Amino acid sequence: MSGPAMAARGVTRRFRNGAGVFDLDVELWAGKIVALVGLNGAGKTTMMRLLLGMLRPQRGEVMLGGVALSAVPSECWARVGHLVEYPLAYPELSVRRNLQLSARLHGLGRADGAVASVIAEFALEAYADRRVRALSLGNRQRVGVAAALQHDPRVIVLDEPTNALDPAGVIRLRESLLRRAGDGAAILVSSHHLDEVARIADRIILMNGGRLIGELDPATTEIERAFFEAVRLDDARSAS
Repeated sequence: MSGPAMAARGVTRRFRNGAGVFDLDVELWAGKIVALVGLNGAGKTTMMRLLLGMLRPQRGEVMLGGVALSAVPSECWARVGHLVEYPLAYPELSVRRNLQLSARLHGLGRADGAVASVIAEFALEAYADRRVRALSLGNRQRVGVAAALQHDPRVIVLDEPTNALDPAGVIRLRESLLRRAGDGAAILVSSHHLDEVARIADRIILMNGGRLIGELDPATTEIERAFFEAVRLDDARSAS
């Protein structure tokens, strides 16, 4: 593929209360990790839902592999992995059974090998035969991330994937994303943990008030200070 794996061009979605996202331009490229950062309510989750076709833009277009989402064959979505807002799982089923069902949804069949591999990758062996409802919030998050990644997706969109993860879980996720980017996956991840995304991101995009307002260099020292200063200046421009 010569172009971006996923792209938004001039995408706008406004809600009745006036909030939304406006004129978004984003490109995800194979082998690169893009981090999306912003305060609560900045529009990060809405943007991800638009990229994944969960919401339709009122203006602009989203493309997957150079093809408009409305024309993308259904089988192409099997190469996309995502986790948006909350990890989805059947609470009365075991971790293993949930991952088997997710594998089937992505065209892998029962895929016991892939399930066992991702259980080991995210240290879920001790919980594999427990019902999801009995897990801690952090371990439910691990299950959600495992389900998003087990089918070797070429495009990965993760909304706050470190939520509730302990330090070991954060490190495992970091290593997993870096390895998958090294294998050619295009990755978009949102996070409030600026120091963590700076460890993995090729680009850090700033979002405020539903708009993309600039970028931070991942090598920036005192990255939190730089982030808050950029948001403050954008708020001041908007108010003037």
